[in-house]
Amino acid sequence: MAKHFSLLLVLAFVLVVTAEDCTVDLKGLIRECKPYVMFPASPKITPSSACCSVVQKVNAPCMCSKVTKEIEKVVCMDKVVYVADYCKNPLKPGSDCGSYHVPSQGR
Repeated sequence: MAKHFSLLLVLAFVLVVTAEDCTVDLKGLIRECKPYVMFPASPKITPSSACCSVVQKVNAPCMCSKVTKEIEKVVCMDKVVYVADYCKNPLKPGSDCGSYHVPSQGR
């Protein structure tokens, strides 16, 4: 049941972001990166090259502006930051992604 609920939340996220025209392959993002950003918070798993390929195309400010509390219940934002950093499309330190505050560097 929980898997179905999280899938519905991810699909809702896709619809919201698509409606706002964030330029990213959202289906690819979900397909390739979901295992690397979902709870539990540990362990952080190195994302695949396929995931990174999609992450590198993400318009992070647009995506972050669409993250809701419901999404944050199933997507671990610490892992999102980790994956974005690893894939060389880091979230701006000190910025907000949904209600999550991206840590300053050196933390």
